[in-house]
Amino acid sequence: MSGSGAAVEATVIQVSSSNSELVQRVEASFEAMNNVDCSEEKKKSLRARYFYGIIFLITNLTAWFIRDYGHTIFPPLYYKKACGIRGSDCFQTLGVLRVSLGCFIFFLLMFLTTFSTRKLYEANCKWHSGWWTLKFFLLVVSMVVPFFLPPGFIQIYGMFALYAKSKNLKLRSCSFWCRVFSLIFLLLQLVSVIEFIRWWNKYWASDEQSKQRFNSSKMSTAIACVMQVNRGLLSSGIMAAYVVFLCWSAIRSEPADEKCNVQKPKNGHGDWTTILGFLIAIGAIVMATFSTGIDSKSFQFRKDEVKAEDDIRYNYGFFHIIFSLGATYFAMLFISWNLENSASEWSMDVGWTSTWVKIINEWFAASIYSK
Repeated sequence: MSGSGAAVEATVIQVSSSNSELVQRVEASFEAMNNVDCSEEKKKSLRARYFYGIIFLITNLTAWFIRDYGHTIFPPLYYKKACGIRGSDCFQTLGVLRVSLGCFIFFLLMFLTTFSTRKLYEANCKWHSGWWTLKFFLLVVSMVVPFFLPPGFIQIYGMFALYAKSKNLKLRSCSFWCRVFSLIFLLLQLVSVIEFIRWWNKYWASDEQSKQRFNSSKMSTAIACVMQVNRGLLSSGIMAAYVVFLCWSAIRSEPADEKCNVQKPKNGHGDWTTILGFLIAIGAIVMATFSTGIDSKSFQFRKDEVKAEDDIRYNYGFFHIIFSLGATYFAMLFISWNLENSASEWSMDVGWTSTWVKIINEWFAASIYSK
């Protein structure tokens, strides 16, 4: 009896060890599957950034086309109740604002549906990285709806109906918050540039210098977060180059009929240098928006936080809200921050308002860095 009992006990031990090995194998297989799923979702989310960048680029080109050629291409198609008898309220300045509103709505909806996403396996993450057919339909609806709204309803874009008391009340009220959001976008872009300079300086620093900790997180009540860059020739040189670029850009934004500007007016038509500069400017808008959107770390207090394998690689909500602000920014560039007169053909960000916006941005950049 004792021998049979020992045999039974040995059999039980062998079965339990086999079960534990089986459980370990199952757990290992599940872990491997989860790693594969996380890796695939990670790749999808990284690819999705470029699709959104392409959408933003197409929206910019659409706004330009509506502004310069909409009144000649679409005269029989406009909706009279919204666009007026001659369709003037759907082209040129108001046309740009309507396209901007559509782009703003699309990315705002994306922000509202993805801002709470933290893990790659969440449904919101799959929505951000996929469902492109549905999102294309949502984009088309967002772009078309503003063209069926009467000019009075465009005030919703601004929500400041008493901003002006002239006959251009609708246009002014629509553009008020467009200007505000554009300035916010410029501030966020400036923070991103300063953070890039800080990273670049740290990357090229020696081992002894890299042990030093950079000054971080100075909070202002007006803007979210401003990073101070360590003093040094490299960071100072990059910042000086950026300030010089802003100064040169401000000079280029002066009206062509001014004595200080050597550019001669072209009767509303641009030469090849003007066209090339225009295309480069559109590319710069898209790149600035894209680079700021993926740089959410610059606006975080804790930069040493370790990410888990299933954490998202960048903040989806921040990414989409930056593109929403970028939509208001490109609207201001296409109308040259001027509500009275429509910008000339193949021109962008030209006028005294544009010039002073860049000059103030230059002063602000220099003052932040020198703190």
